[in-house]
Amino acid sequence: MKLILNHLKIRSVVLFFLILFFGACKSTKTITGGNVDDGISTKRIITNHYANQSNFITLSGRIKIDYSNGDSSQGVNVSLRIEKDKVIWISAPLGVVKAHITPERVSFYNKLQGEYFDGDFSYLSDLLGTELDFDKVQNLLLGNAILDLRKGKYTSVIDQDSYQLKPKRNFNDLYKVLFKIEPKNFKVKAQEVFQLEEERHLSAKYTYQDIFGKVLPNEIQIMAQKGADKTNIDLSFKNIELNKTLNFPYKIPKGLDKIVLKKYGK
Repeated sequence: MKLILNHLKIRSVVLFFLILFFGACKSTKTITGGNVDDGISTKRIITNHYANQSNFITLSGRIKIDYSNGDSSQGVNVSLRIEKDKVIWISAPLGVVKAHITPERVSFYNKLQGEYFDGDFSYLSDLLGTELDFDKVQNLLLGNAILDLRKGKYTSVIDQDSYQLKPKRNFNDLYKVLFKIEPKNFKVKAQEVFQLEEERHLSAKYTYQDIFGKVLPNEIQIMAQKGADKTNIDLSFKNIELNKTLNFPYKIPKGLDKIVLKKYGK
């Protein structure tokens, strides 16, 4: 039997993906410090951001997720594996929940609820109020700007200990974006998306660590708000290893019901 999700359940699915994808990595050396330069240009900030992106072939580790929405809270550990530019794989203990993301498809299943989803990024893009694809999901994982800053025109100001970037013109009337770049390694300190029509506000704040010479996120604080409803998600990554040979086992079990995401109001 196919499941048509109501609005509340759609939001739950989106939050599930946010929990999984707004990831980061942890090592034993936390990166701190860095001073802002009053004379730096916006172009130089953007150039430095892309010049300091970390390169690797594979990444694996575990994520501790703490979740609260005002009514309830919970914590869970999941395993994460990434082959850069190719696949993102996440598994809960005993494989009761798994996700397998490629540039072409988004797929996950939940044995506890007896359901699965298998499709493209279009519905999630619509729900988040911005076009979502594999590259943007991967950028969120690595502390890079979700949008390609080189393709737009931005203004910059000093905001305490970071550079704040805003587009010179809003992309459209539906949403606004804001980026804060930390000055030491020019990684994203915070990203925000405001979806005006749906009264949604999504923000992610990052701290960073040095993992075998690669600058990658350490912890992420996520806040997702829809009207008066607010959800907080804290992520901490452990046991991160780079460039190991990995496999990405994934097969949707038989007997699960397919989730059909239906646009709200349609």
